[in-house]
Amino acid sequence: MPKLAWINGTVMPLESAVVSAADHAHLYGDGLFEGIRMYHRKVFKLDEHLKRLYHGIGYLGFDMPHSYDELRAIVLDTCRQADMSEGYIRLNVTRGTGLGLDPKGITPANVMVMISSLALYGPEKYEIGLSCNLSPIRTIPADSLDPRVKCIGRYASNIMAKQIANRQGTGDGLMLNHEGYVAEGTGNNLFLVQDKVIRTPHPSCGILKGITRDTVIDLAREAGYEVREDFLTVFDVRSADEAFFTGTATEVIPFVSLDGTAIGCGKPGQVTLDLMERFKAATHSGVPF
Repeated sequence: MPKLAWINGTVMPLESAVVSAADHAHLYGDGLFEGIRMYHRKVFKLDEHLKRLYHGIGYLGFDMPHSYDELRAIVLDTCRQADMSEGYIRLNVTRGTGLGLDPKGITPANVMVMISSLALYGPEKYEIGLSCNLSPIRTIPADSLDPRVKCIGRYASNIMAKQIANRQGTGDGLMLNHEGYVAEGTGNNLFLVQDKVIRTPHPSCGILKGITRDTVIDLAREAGYEVREDFLTVFDVRSADEAFFTGTATEVIPFVSLDGTAIGCGKPGQVTLDLMERFKAATHSGVPF
C-alpha cells in the first residue's frame, strides 16, 4: 500500500516527492489546501471539498490549469494507484512558481495530490476525551482574510496555538476571536451541548466552515437534535453539559475539560457518543475509486 504524490501530472513515491524552492506557497504561504478522508475504498465528501477549493481558487485569483472534473478524476485515479482502503488525501494548489510577492506573472498554479495517512490523536483520546487550554492566540479577523478560504499561510497562528497547547500538555487549544467570542480549536470546529441542544460558533465568528462540521450538523438534525449556530463565550463552554470537536483529520472527538476544569461530568457525553457513532456510519458513503 504505497504512499504517493501526484504533482503537476507526475506520480511518484511520497518519500521522493519534491516541489520547487520558488513555489509561491513555500515562499509566501500563497496557496490553498484540502484534507480529505478515504474510508472503505471511497473518498468521503469529495465534492464538498473540491467545491470549497475552487471557491478559494476564484477568490485568490489563481490560474488553475485543471477543471473541476479533471481534478476530481486525478484525485480518484491517484487513490486507485495508491491502493489504500483508508487514508488521508492532502490536496494543495499554489499560485505557481516565482520569486517576488507580486502575483503578476506567477502562473500557472502548481497542483499536488498526496495520498498518505494521518492520525491526530490516539484511540484512548476518543474514549476519555481531550483536555484543552484557553489559547492566548486569537484567530485572524475575518476582515483581514475570509475564513472560508482554506489558505496555507493562514495557519501560522493555529500552529502557534497548538505549540502552546503542547507545552501545557493539553490535547488542543481553544481559540477566541478578537471580540472575545469562542471560535475554534487549532484545527477543529467546536460544538457544545446544553439540555440536549447543540450549539456551535456562528460562521461570522471567524471560523472555517468545516466539511465535517457541516456533516455533523446534518446528522444531528436528522436525528432530531436542535442545532444552533450561535455567538458563544468561555462561560458557555464552562457551563456546557458536554462538548466535542470535529474535523476531517479529527473526525468527532469529545472535549472534556478546559484549563483543568471539567466540562459537565468530565467524561464524553451521551449526545457526543451518539454523534460519534452516527458519523462513523456515515463514512461508509463516498465516491468509490
